[in-house]
Amino acid sequence: MKKFISLLLCAMVVLSALVLTSCGEEKTLKLGLGVHSVAEKATNADGDTNGQAQAVITAAAVLIDDEGKIVKCVIDSADNTVSYTSEGKAIANASFKTKYELGYDYNMKLYAGAAKEWFEQVDAFCALVAGKTMSEVKALVAEGGKGNSDVVAAGCTIAITDFVLAVEDAVANAKTTNATKNDMLKLGVATEQTNKDADGDKNGESKLATDIFAAAVDAEGKIVAATNESVEVSFTFDATGKSTFDISKDIEGKREKGDAYGMKNPNYGSAKEWYEHADAFISACIGKKAGEIASIPAADIQAAGCTISIDGFVKAVAKIG
Repeated sequence: MKKFISLLLCAMVVLSALVLTSCGEEKTLKLGLGVHSVAEKATNADGDTNGQAQAVITAAAVLIDDEGKIVKCVIDSADNTVSYTSEGKAIANASFKTKYELGYDYNMKLYAGAAKEWFEQVDAFCALVAGKTMSEVKALVAEGGKGNSDVVAAGCTIAITDFVLAVEDAVANAKTTNATKNDMLKLGVATEQTNKDADGDKNGESKLATDIFAAAVDAEGKIVAATNESVEVSFTFDATGKSTFDISKDIEGKREKGDAYGMKNPNYGSAKEWYEHADAFISACIGKKAGEIASIPAADIQAAGCTISIDGFVKAVAKIG
């Protein structure tokens, strides 16, 4: 009997050790955010027909393991259009919603005859890339920018080129964090518009500032890891409503530009670059819930090392709440 009890105790000790080891070996993941931005059009106003300019900003957030495999992926797209009159006056939009936020109101089923809405198709794509490496994700693209048979079978029949490009950037940008597979991956995208009418020889401008916030959130709703990006597109036009915007130029995010963004330039007088300010903001977000970010005292944000405006940052964070 004593021998049996001794064996039982030994077994319990071994089992406990295995459980503790298993808990301690929960692997952390890398978090990455990628943004692919293009100007789709910039037309001239003509009489009663307004000129229009369109920017499409596709954002992808990923969690990847140490083998380079995507564990989780989320994607959204800000497809924003601005207008201006033949008198060179900018027209303010009431609001901007992403394709994912529009949900069924995006009306892909109604106007494009699709079997599924945009958000359903992007969810299908994200589910498919989980468990794949970047090279395997790139292999999903077929002729014409649409997905191969595996993508179509998964339920995504729309073009996936922009998705793949954004995911590729996200994987390339991924950094080690405390996030695990048990955390939720969230993505917030917020766009603000500022306008200026043309005046004589001075061009008018309709500027779109899109802030993107990606975060891993634990079961309590607290941010475990995060990163962000900001993309500004300034569509310009003259006093007759003729577009003066170069649609062929590349559109880069502020973080993507790195030191080349130039905040340390004497004209700005900043001691830090944009990405450094943004990183300081991110550090202030860790451990907090999305709804708590807006109420962080400005002094605390500045003490963390972020002295630039955070209005856009906060609006993007609010979208993950």
